[in-house]
Amino acid sequence: MLHEFSYIEPGSLSELLDFLKEHGSESAVLAGGTDLFVGIRASLSHPAYVVNLKHVPELRELTFDNKEGLSIGACVTVNELVEHEAVSKHYGILRIAGEELATYQLRNRATVIGNVVTASPCGDMSSPLLCLDASVELISAAGSRTMLLKEFITGVKQTQIKPEEIVSRITVPTTFADAAGGYEKLKRIKGHDLGVVAVAMISTKKATRVAISSAAPTPVLLPDFAPDANIADMQKAAQSAISPIDDVRCTKEYRAFMVDVYIKRLREGIQV
Repeated sequence: MLHEFSYIEPGSLSELLDFLKEHGSESAVLAGGTDLFVGIRASLSHPAYVVNLKHVPELRELTFDNKEGLSIGACVTVNELVEHEAVSKHYGILRIAGEELATYQLRNRATVIGNVVTASPCGDMSSPLLCLDASVELISAAGSRTMLLKEFITGVKQTQIKPEEIVSRITVPTTFADAAGGYEKLKRIKGHDLGVVAVAMISTKKATRVAISSAAPTPVLLPDFAPDANIADMQKAAQSAISPIDDVRCTKEYRAFMVDVYIKRLREGIQV
């Protein structure tokens, strides 16, 4: 039997934050719901309240500014990101990775921030956002705070969100705008599937950045490499940073092997 809960639909940001101030520890927020309702059906989540964010206008905004960069609101779907002109022009790696996430139909509901907040080691959006030096804005009735994405995810399904907070937006600065980039993802089957292991890479004339998912408890951002860094040094740094595991989808040895393969493939394929 489906777990029973009360459905809350705030119409403003203040109404939302006031509700979470009182009931945050008993609540689950709904943006896309692609993970939330699966968890409820599987009895993995038992919220007393499900709080819909979609009717708060500020949380639906997706904007780009030449100085401030890209701002992705909490309810922006993956398809909205993928199809945004400024994203394709300035942050191509986000479009490439976004198109690897599930199916087109699911991407119409799944949100970018939801994919990050779920904090799955195999999430498709976290590693490219790490490469781009993205930051996370958390808000509550008490105020707001901002931190780098690399500090936000702390473990498997664990983040720094407090019960009364939501992630209102992710900001991607212009630091690495227009960087050449790529995303390689190993799947069990052809087509759309969860990532067994994935590597994101961007490169500019100043630096090359690499992030790896599904090879450690959290997505891993490697230290920046010089533009002329060789493949072997990048692979060595990656192997020192990851801690892959054996599971039903893959062995740890094969995960480690494919990280090296993807670093080589991306390094040779990205033209700055």
